[in-house]
Amino acid sequence: MTPRTAVVTVTRGRDEHLARQRRGLTGCLPGEHVVVGMGEEPRIGDGPPATVVRVPVGDGGLPLAEARNAGAATAIDGGAELLVFLDVDCIPEPVLLDRYAAASARVDGPALLCGPVHYLPPPPPGGYPDTGLARLAGPHPARPAPPDGELWPETRWELFWSLSFAVTVPTWRTLGGFCTGYAGYGGEDTDLAQVAASHGAGLYWVGGAVAHHQHHPPSVADPARLGEIVRNANLFHRRWGWWPMGGWLDELAAQDKVAFDRGRATLEVLT
Repeated sequence: MTPRTAVVTVTRGRDEHLARQRRGLTGCLPGEHVVVGMGEEPRIGDGPPATVVRVPVGDGGLPLAEARNAGAATAIDGGAELLVFLDVDCIPEPVLLDRYAAASARVDGPALLCGPVHYLPPPPPGGYPDTGLARLAGPHPARPAPPDGELWPETRWELFWSLSFAVTVPTWRTLGGFCTGYAGYGGEDTDLAQVAASHGAGLYWVGGAVAHHQHHPPSVADPARLGEIVRNANLFHRRWGWWPMGGWLDELAAQDKVAFDRGRATLEVLT
């Protein structure tokens, strides 16, 4: 039996991206689409049945962890058995939900299921087409991309990302959701992966569960994100004893924006 599936999307200031995602979800037909607006009322527009949730935005940055947890709680209250978290920038292939549902039935015990993400180039005049996105870009080179229908186990927990992943409700309850100590950009998804690993869960890449990531400038390049990245990296290091977002931190150190090496106990912003 196919599990009742809910898609959870958190958003702020991304109504056009959300509209494209919802057009893509029309071909997937989830049981419910839970859209969490962070400090705003998102415009839902056309697409599958949707429930809107709002969470306030504090001084520390966007409450990504809190918003995802709120979306999951709403989906579970609505009867969801499988939660699919989809970044607002991601447009799903029509079979994405089917592939996640099939994978959830194949794994034993708690698990995080991740689908390949293809990073699209900037949109052409008139925007991205509603079909044929796979012709525009291939899968991200730093992540596995199994053939359609295959399920690949993964031991490198640092590769987990929250752009597109699925989890059964029992597993979600075991993990307790995202740590809400994180606010703003970076770290909360890697933290969830470490929690899953500490519970003996599995991590799998799901062939065919493809999402297409709509282009936008890298968030790490936004000066407003620097303090958030540093604060969240320090929190992660205190919790787990190693540094997440290593590539970003090396890049920021090379630009003399942070004092960082992997032997440090604390990361600092250079003024």
